Amino acid sequence: MEGALTTAPAQRERPTALDASTMCEAFQITAAARPDDVALRTIADGISITWGEYSERVRRLAGAFSALGVGRGHTVGFMLTNRPEFHLLDTAAMHLGATPFSIYNTSSPEQIAYLLEDAANRVMIVEAAFIDRVVQVLDDGHGSVEHLVVLDGAISDSITLEELEAAQAPTGFDFEASWRAVAPDDILTLIYTSGTTGPPKGVQLTHANELAQCRGLDEVNHWPVGGGSIVSFLPMAHIADRGLTHYGQMAWGETLTCCPEVTQVFAHVADARPTRWGAVPRVWEKLKAALEAGIAADPDEARRTAMQRAIALGIRKVRAEQAGVPFDADLLDAYAQAEEQVFVPMRAELGLDRCTSYVTGAAPAPLEVFEFFAAIGIPICEVWGMSELTSVATINPPEQIRYGTVGPALPGVEVRLAEDGEVLVRGPTVMAGYRNQPEKTAETMDGGWLRSGDIGELDEHGYLKIVDRKKELIINAAGKNMSPANIEQQLKQGSSLIGQAIAIGDRRAYNVALIVLDPDACTAFAAAHSLADSSAAAMAGEPSVREEVSAGIDRANSHLSRVEQIKRFAVLPVDWLPGGDELTPTMKLRRKPIYEKYSAEIEALYSR
Repeated sequence: MEGALTTAPAQRERPTALDASTMCEAFQITAAARPDDVALRTIADGISITWGEYSERVRRLAGAFSALGVGRGHTVGFMLTNRPEFHLLDTAAMHLGATPFSIYNTSSPEQIAYLLEDAANRVMIVEAAFIDRVVQVLDDGHGSVEHLVVLDGAISDSITLEELEAAQAPTGFDFEASWRAVAPDDILTLIYTSGTTGPPKGVQLTHANELAQCRGLDEVNHWPVGGGSIVSFLPMAHIADRGLTHYGQMAWGETLTCCPEVTQVFAHVADARPTRWGAVPRVWEKLKAALEAGIAADPDEARRTAMQRAIALGIRKVRAEQAGVPFDADLLDAYAQAEEQVFVPMRAELGLDRCTSYVTGAAPAPLEVFEFFAAIGIPICEVWGMSELTSVATINPPEQIRYGTVGPALPGVEVRLAEDGEVLVRGPTVMAGYRNQPEKTAETMDGGWLRSGDIGELDEHGYLKIVDRKKELIINAAGKNMSPANIEQQLKQGSSLIGQAIAIGDRRAYNVALIVLDPDACTAFAAAHSLADSSAAAMAGEPSVREEVSAGIDRANSHLSRVEQIKRFAVLPVDWLPGGDELTPTMKLRRKPIYEKYSAEIEALYSR
């Protein structure tokens, strides 16, 4: 295919677990097939748990959960870092037909309260580091939590993991019958995702959804069965890690290494030597910058020059392949030599010497990132999807990568464009609906097609390109989805001086805001502080005004998760009027015109 990076497809053995009807059955098939293989571990084998041990502990914990009243259709909440205990506990709950869900560890008490109210879980499993926020929520009377399991510590009336695992199952509890009673259409998990307005929505994903996702990915990627290695480092509240590592491991039987802190991910990759690895674009960008900085700092001039020339040659090769232009035979020989002498050692040092599959998604990535890594033998397959689609809906096949696109639809999934270009998706990976929000479900679904909110284009080969977002959603550089409307509402509540606010952070490392002062509040503030001029132009430059706005933003940030918080802001010396460049007649923000009109101010906030 012209413009595609082509490699030979790998030989594959289809996982038997993919023939299962539920994730419970998939887990049981895999655990029985490789009882002595390591399933869960931490760096340097600080903890090492075999599939046989994993299976037995799931059996015991399922009985203990049953003793707490957990059964089919119940929810179980988690607020943990990436650690082996998560997999043990989550999988145990799953075997009862329960619905585990995770809360982002950066969530504010208000956000935790909303999720506990919506999920109505009677059991909550928390790491000691997050217990204060959870207890605050429970003490305020939110949610239905009756049993609190605390890892790495204990508080009054809580249960430790050791106590839970030692608990006796109820008389007559039948573990085998329990998991076999779970049905494909039972809700496997809830993924709480931000919308453009209002509170988070609980995406309900079924066992059938997840198995359809695994089958489609297996058909495209040909991942090996057993003997593989993966690293879990993204939050389990995010469908990417929950779906592709936690559940995906049950299909492919890999060894999963838990990385509790994303800043340590590269050390964990070097230790685990994964056979498949994916990361959001920001992680790839940081790795590229670190490699380039390391090469530039090499004191050996000859080696430094050789590496830089090898990468430049590799980029030429990638660009030729993407353009469908034959690469000169002599240059191919030179690249083969660079591969052996430069790139193989480089990948080995990174811990990627065994890796055969690389993916990225959740946010757009610059072309130069794809070119750089493909040049050094790390061809990244960009994907597109969303929580409502069980994560991945389209993917660049590794043997036919087309950069600038997110690939064709996953096998079994249909993608088409609406008249306005919105990407519509239909297939077995489409969610069962939003929890407790039938109206939102009806708005999102149209005759079996899910409205993605993204605007796309399809080329002649069926490869999708995302060109815009119909929905007003911030997806930062790390792939975190945020509702700007929710953030802006908190900002306006933070201080009466803030009349209008627009949150900005799409594809960025952090959020900033443009603030427009409220004229009436300015008049009152000027009178109270003996200021002669209460106009927007004068007040925007007044130190006392900026201090009050800053304090208001601090108040707003206290109600937001860390990634949602505003790091920098600018007070504009203007007023936004209804029907003007910035506001519709009904006072809604005109986001694109604002981004264009105030691009200099926005860039200044990111260049400090």
